[in-house]
Amino acid sequence: MTDRLAQARDLLAAHPVVDGHNDLPWALREQVRYDLHRRDIALDQRAHLHTDIPRLRAGGVGAQFWSVYVPSHLSGDTAVSATLEQMDVVRRLADRYPSDLRLAHTAEDMEAARAEGRIASLMGAEGGHSINCSLATLRALYDLGVRYMTLTHNDNVPWADSATDEPRAHGLTRFGEEVVREMNRLGMLVDLSHVSADTMRDALRVTDAPVVFSHSSSRAVCDHPRNIPDDVLERLPANGGVAMVTFVPKFVLPEAVAWTRAAEDNLRAHGLEPLATTPEALKVHQAYEEANPRPVATAATVADHLDHMREVAGIDHLGIGGDFDGTPFTPADLADVAGYPHLIAELLERRWSEADLAKLTWQNAVRVVRDAEAVARDLRAHRGPSLATIEELDVPGDA
Repeated sequence: MTDRLAQARDLLAAHPVVDGHNDLPWALREQVRYDLHRRDIALDQRAHLHTDIPRLRAGGVGAQFWSVYVPSHLSGDTAVSATLEQMDVVRRLADRYPSDLRLAHTAEDMEAARAEGRIASLMGAEGGHSINCSLATLRALYDLGVRYMTLTHNDNVPWADSATDEPRAHGLTRFGEEVVREMNRLGMLVDLSHVSADTMRDALRVTDAPVVFSHSSSRAVCDHPRNIPDDVLERLPANGGVAMVTFVPKFVLPEAVAWTRAAEDNLRAHGLEPLATTPEALKVHQAYEEANPRPVATAATVADHLDHMREVAGIDHLGIGGDFDGTPFTPADLADVAGYPHLIAELLERRWSEADLAKLTWQNAVRVVRDAEAVARDLRAHRGPSLATIEELDVPGDA
């Protein structure tokens, strides 16, 4: 495997990873309230974070969608303000580390950053609650640099169902369909991670542009509602979209599902949020794991998902979305952002070609951004901004 790792690193030097989802901004908020002096990511931060610049470099990362996530218990204008604060820290990171990070809004920006030896930094909003049911707010987020929006997070929004909440709309409401159409017009990618299978199917029916799954794996390999059913994967070639496999153990390793549920219950028993990454939460997690050893995923576990997803959707529709700093647990050999070569080495061992791996790491993601831009140019030529409201489109009892 040593030779495979060297081959993997050479491949990533030529075709770096576009990672679809990293929660560093929220970790910085929770840990140090955005004080970048206290979490200087030019230095090794492995005691606190999955992510820093030296490890991004070691991992062969060439572009990163930084999640400007806010939890769904924040709502209304509070959620919008918190999203803006998340966006602010991404911009501050790019300003602070200009020789390593470059803000990117387009596929051309991504290619330019790569040519300069910098990491293209894009933003993705994780959850439709960030727009507070306002298409004008959606447009403002786009103008400020957001290039995908995950339609829901762990809870439903008034216009779309989440994978991990009780069905209410049974997919998208009429306003939800209008959100998708307006995202198409803007050139903002529709991200279908976290949404229910019915929402996935509705979005694929409505969209004119390719979609993404910024951090989701295969439901056939690990039966978790956060993963993608095969019938949805089968529709990606016609849509042109990309499913970016995630590394989160509870989404990729069947044995980890029940264990993680118990670990999250333990966090709640200590008065903590299941997704918390504060020092207190990490200490509680570590104590629980010492008493209850967790099932351990590996790069091979993730590769099993990619093998299946390639068979169903095809190599042109796959990518990588690790979800680093958004999960307390990671696979053994994908512990942080330096780990991507281990996954590429595993796939080389499975006889994936270098041409296919170049699509997985760089080409597919850049292509889907470029294709969404092309759709937006066409739509803007004959469609103006939508002035629709949820009150107009979603009549109570008639959704």
